[in-house]
Amino acid sequence: MYKIGELATLSGLSVEGLRFYERKGLLTPASRGANQYRMYSEQDLARLRFIQRAKQAGLSIKDILELLNLREHAATARCHDVSSVVGHKLAKVQQQLAELRAFETTLQTLHNACCGGEESAASCSILKALDDVIE
Repeated sequence: MYKIGELATLSGLSVEGLRFYERKGLLTPASRGANQYRMYSEQDLARLRFIQRAKQAGLSIKDILELLNLREHAATARCHDVSSVVGHKLAKVQQQLAELRAFETTLQTLHNACCGGEESAASCSILKALDDVIE
């Protein structure tokens, strides 16, 4: 069993981070020892590592909660349900990437049209292009 500070050290998280996870329902509130210290198990450490890997994959707290629930009920949950959580996130990321590519194209076009010289900005092609778009 680990005290909260020990679990923080082992997981690479702060004590406040662990308490945040408890408040959000990602980490089950710990049992209390006779001294009233929060005590955590190896299973809690494994759960934290799962949460950290899910965060690194870009999953939201809501997504992670759903995956943790599916993980806890893996015997009765369907793989499709797990895949669906990740698939929804993937679709969002793909949409964001498409939007970023469109931004990149627009910015590249604006940048390429500009001479970038020492002339007055009154004749800057970027400002003119943006004025034309707005009007």
